[in-house]
Amino acid sequence: MERNATKAAAMTDTTAADELKAAIEAMGVRARAAARLLAVAPAKRKSAALRVAADRLRAATQDLLDANAADVAFAVDSGNSAAMVDRTRLDPKRIDAIARGLEDVAALPDPVGSILQGWTRPNGLLISRVAVPIGVIGIIYEARPNVTADAGALCIKSGNAAILRGGQESFLSSQVIVAAMRGALAANDLPEDAIQLIPTRERAAVGHLLAMHQHVDTIVPRGGRSLIERVMKESRIPVIAHLEGLCHTYIHESADIEMARKVTMNAKMRRVSVCGATETLLVDRAAAPTHLPAILEDLFAAGCEIRGDGDVQKLDRRVVPAVEADWTTEYLDAILAVKIVDGIDAAIDHVNAYGSHHTDAIVAGDPAAAEAFLARVDSAIVLHNASTQYADGAEFGFGAEIGISTGRLPPRGPVGAEQLTTYKYVVRGAGQTRP
Repeated sequence: MERNATKAAAMTDTTAADELKAAIEAMGVRARAAARLLAVAPAKRKSAALRVAADRLRAATQDLLDANAADVAFAVDSGNSAAMVDRTRLDPKRIDAIARGLEDVAALPDPVGSILQGWTRPNGLLISRVAVPIGVIGIIYEARPNVTADAGALCIKSGNAAILRGGQESFLSSQVIVAAMRGALAANDLPEDAIQLIPTRERAAVGHLLAMHQHVDTIVPRGGRSLIERVMKESRIPVIAHLEGLCHTYIHESADIEMARKVTMNAKMRRVSVCGATETLLVDRAAAPTHLPAILEDLFAAGCEIRGDGDVQKLDRRVVPAVEADWTTEYLDAILAVKIVDGIDAAIDHVNAYGSHHTDAIVAGDPAAAEAFLARVDSAIVLHNASTQYADGAEFGFGAEIGISTGRLPPRGPVGAEQLTTYKYVVRGAGQTRP
């Protein structure tokens, strides 16, 4: 009897797994069909759909708040960090910001059909390189429900269909957002299957999506190291990787002290849970006695824990001793690693050795030092005299972003609508034949 019960349970598990795989496969089929229609949709219709989606989202504010309250409770009960819970949480202001993001993307120029380059050959052939949609994009992300809207909007704008696998923590919120966007697509005679949300929290769904190379053209993972590593290991589909944001701010000896204080505070404490938050502060030894005490005082007053090397500890007894792991940790919390370095070469070497090639900044009055940092730091985004928290597609004028690509191949940096296109060559002739 017990053996039969075990066998029946195994059969039930197998059936459920097969059903989930089939459901994901069906989403891929629908997405491919929708992508073909959206690829040739008029730009005005796509923009109109995004504006209607913004209106519908604002109208659904209370439904979204109710769903988000349940998501936040789930995130807390699941033992998530305060930073992760903050990423999940919505309020009316954040919802309006999501809606404005949809409108911002709607107002962008349509990247599809842009002639990237054109030339005429001696035989009279006219050759153009033309921007076209990638096709079907699978997006896997954690926590933040605004990513659901941003990713969906950018895919619509660039003529791509999206299969979204949001985080467990934002599952219910994402359902409300996707419903608003699908309704807006249908209202504008566009295929609503251009935006689909995987309707389960089961982790196995990710594996099925990563194996669906016949229906999905690109995978975009956005989350912590464990998610990125899993996607890179398992995916049979090309990946646009968004690695963790292990960002640095470097205070050069020539930095204006008030600018250094202001930029450091914003880079770390404006919002500690975003990928552009500075996690390590590097300070020139020549500037440490004059600049660092005031910077530390600002951070302590704001509730930030400081983990520093021996030299930093000597400046303030409240500094916690740093260990090697602190130089490779994305805290996403009010914690900052601080190190004193011997000049700009040491700072650049530290950033390139320990960083995630995401976003790094120098505060300096010396133009030569700034240019050396900008040229030699191997990161997707480098800044001079500005906060690392500008690592955001909206701040770059992209309307929104699907992530910050940290790989060496393009797209690199903020991935907006333009970066979600590829190209094809269009050749126009007048009867030419090749000799």
